[in-house]
Amino acid sequence: MAGTGVGRFVMNLTAENTAIVLDSTADFPEGPERFPNWRIVPLYVNVGGESYRDYVDLTPDELYRRLKAGESATTSQPTPGDFLAVYRELEPRYARIYSLQLSSTLSGTFASASAAAANVAAVRVVDTRTVCAAVAMLALAVQRRLERGTTDEEIDALVERYLTTHGLLFTVETLDYLARGGRIGRGAAFAGSLLNVKPILGLKDGEVVPLKRVRGTGKALKELGELLAETTSDEPSLRIGLGQAAAPDQMLVLESIVRAVRPQAVVEVTTALGAVVGAHAGPGTLGLFWFDDQHE
Repeated sequence: MAGTGVGRFVMNLTAENTAIVLDSTADFPEGPERFPNWRIVPLYVNVGGESYRDYVDLTPDELYRRLKAGESATTSQPTPGDFLAVYRELEPRYARIYSLQLSSTLSGTFASASAAAANVAAVRVVDTRTVCAAVAMLALAVQRRLERGTTDEEIDALVERYLTTHGLLFTVETLDYLARGGRIGRGAAFAGSLLNVKPILGLKDGEVVPLKRVRGTGKALKELGELLAETTSDEPSLRIGLGQAAAPDQMLVLESIVRAVRPQAVVEVTTALGAVVGAHAGPGTLGLFWFDDQHE
């Protein structure tokens, strides 16, 4: 985490005096509608020679339609100016601004946010070391604390705990999209021509890593549920997120599996993966995210 220019005196942080800024790869576009103190800075998706703002100019469904039609897509990070405009808009009202960005190993978005934060003393930029709904879940954990009153120190402790204990698993229809975007890392070990092989992938230090491979979507979903059961306890403090790229029916199946193996957990995020994440993962991707917020 990079704290930029913020004093370390103890201050009571609330939802009225503290803002949360996400980038669009958190895949939680409803955030600002639910929470007045939230803002989202979009990344860019480049398709057909045009640049679009994630979720603003290009919906997930439109991106997947174009990918299936054979078009290719690339992505780019927000500029420091994009972040600075949002920070400046928030600065008069909020004494603290927590800016939670996707992993710095996956994108230059964290660097852009940090460059902008150098100009606004209230901002603290967090490298979440993760992506997608996992970022949204960290933001929700911060928000819960703001709504009851918290401190910078408690949020720091939450972030450190989250970095080491949250979980992220996903399976993709094909590894081609990850390979094209250079995000595949050691996941390349799973590349091959075996019919209907589904890789189970994770994220370690911002790099896609292979965990298992199975045959067929049904077995992949079952495997995701088994891995969740192996690495978590069935507690009401367990928070779960689910994401899908043009695979809503499969996500419903995954949700039923998750609820069966962890009936006490709270499924707090179900989302369609946005155009930026989808451009790298591809249609058919399914994601499972979790965090046991025992200290809430």
